[in-house]
Amino acid sequence: MSRPYEPTTGPDGKRRWSFDVTGDGRSLEAPAFPDDDGTADAGLAAALAARTAARGDRAAAGQAYLACLDALTRARLLVPVVAVLGEVGLAENGLAVEKDSDMAAVLLTGADGRTALLSFSATATMAAWDPEARPVAVPARTAAEAAIAEGASALVLDLAGPHRLVVEGDDLSALASGWTLARVGEGQGATVGWVRPT
Repeated sequence: MSRPYEPTTGPDGKRRWSFDVTGDGRSLEAPAFPDDDGTADAGLAAALAARTAARGDRAAAGQAYLACLDALTRARLLVPVVAVLGEVGLAENGLAVEKDSDMAAVLLTGADGRTALLSFSATATMAAWDPEARPVAVPARTAAEAAIAEGASALVLDLAGPHRLVVEGDDLSALASGWTLARVGEGQGATVGWVRPT
């Protein structure tokens, strides 16, 4: 058994942290992604890279975008939370002091006034945006649900690059609803669309 907060190296060579929880009968909910080491989902990373490589080729870029959406239906994302000042008080010397702070997800406001919830594929891409942000690992569906709940128009993935993706409109709604992408037909007449789970 490892000592609390000390990393162990698994058979795959990745470092993991674990600790025992004991006490007065209270329990700690198991993490949704217990083996998460902060790297991007391999399928999502490949789809994002392919989309970047397809720039300039409209048909290939469209197919690559659909591949990104498909990968998102199974991927874990990191939603950054940052400390925001809550209540401010005055010290004896008259200077303002922080009495409390809250943690909040980050919404980005575009030049057109629309907002987007930020998310990241990996801790490295999040750190490139803000090294002080703290990651909350969630399924992409949950990130899309949070974006809609916050009144955001979009979910922005990997804002600082290298492969930025914006999911909005019907695609955001379908992702938040747990729908999956399906291909209908074959060859040139094939189409791809969202399918509601049964």
